[in-house]
Amino acid sequence: MAKDYYKVLGVSKETALPDIKKAYRKLARKFHPDLNPGDKTAEARFKEIQEAYSVLSDPKKRAQYDQFGDFGGVPPGAGAGPGGPGGPGFEGFDFSDYGSSTFRDFFENLFSGGGVRGGEPAQGGTERGEDLQYAMQIGFEDAIHGVQTKIRVNRLGACEGCGGTGRSAGSRRRPCPTCGGSGRGTVQRGFMKFSGACQACGGSGQAPGEACAKCGGPGAVQISDLISVRIPAGVDNGSKVRVPGRGNAGRNGGPPGDLYIVIEVAPHAYFRREGANISVRVPISVPEATLGAKIEVPTLWGKTTIRIPPGTKSGQKFRIKEQGAPVAGRKGCGDEYAEVYIVPPPFDDERIREMMKELERISGPNPRQSVGMN
Repeated sequence: MAKDYYKVLGVSKETALPDIKKAYRKLARKFHPDLNPGDKTAEARFKEIQEAYSVLSDPKKRAQYDQFGDFGGVPPGAGAGPGGPGGPGFEGFDFSDYGSSTFRDFFENLFSGGGVRGGEPAQGGTERGEDLQYAMQIGFEDAIHGVQTKIRVNRLGACEGCGGTGRSAGSRRRPCPTCGGSGRGTVQRGFMKFSGACQACGGSGQAPGEACAKCGGPGAVQISDLISVRIPAGVDNGSKVRVPGRGNAGRNGGPPGDLYIVIEVAPHAYFRREGANISVRVPISVPEATLGAKIEVPTLWGKTTIRIPPGTKSGQKFRIKEQGAPVAGRKGCGDEYAEVYIVPPPFDDERIREMMKELERISGPNPRQSVGMN
């Protein structure tokens, strides 16, 4: 007795194809063997659903079924080889609702050498080139102000003979004989048929053809590239500057990767950096520390004047606003901190020695009394 495929899918004879697809997907999810491990009844039901859908989703088969009721006792697609005509279709089926890697891994591995897995491009398809890194040391002040410079990088560039495809000009436009240039193919796994990239051309739709005489097939050649780069103001150790399109050439005419310049900043003779702030140690004399003074201090943006109050001690820090390094992503700079230290006068000058003795006599109590020393 002929099967009632409409009843199998729970639809009527008048149901339109979009609604048949919805019913099929709902039932296929429910009875899929991966969701019902070891359940022979569910497996049989799943095969029955597949069989029904392979007929009702095909206008010609559906018309034949509506007219004659069956296919002469032969299940649709029986005897068809992998990718052969008549096999049950499985296009459009979506397992994403389950979020399971089991389903993803299963479908990604169906096309050996032709599918896409983990973001890797199919064999024969275009592929973006690898990114490159270039270590570069610059001066401390160049890091603060920015600098325009040139660097030479050895990288893989697209072959001019084949435009990066790796094939000779006469063969790169020939369609793949397996897929006829569509780039698509099918593969049968048991009672299911899946659609994906053509295994012969990797989805490119083009026959491999003859290798390029200039590059030998890779589509890329080693080049020494002189590149003009602008290092922006405010970079620091470990900063990366991206130069688009100056990495290795892509595969099969794909886009090139990027070049990343990794910055190393040379130390300065007297400036130190902490993020956007700059510090510098500034010497002052005994009279300046005692009586107070106005002194000039260096900054990365030129000289400036700060006031030293009377009685200043070694180690005191004075903040100079907006004289530090530029801050990435916003206007303005960090601050500079000038740390003063007192430099004693020369000890071998007799007159200074006499003055120091007099100063010792009139200077008051022992400064070490605070630590218990009388």
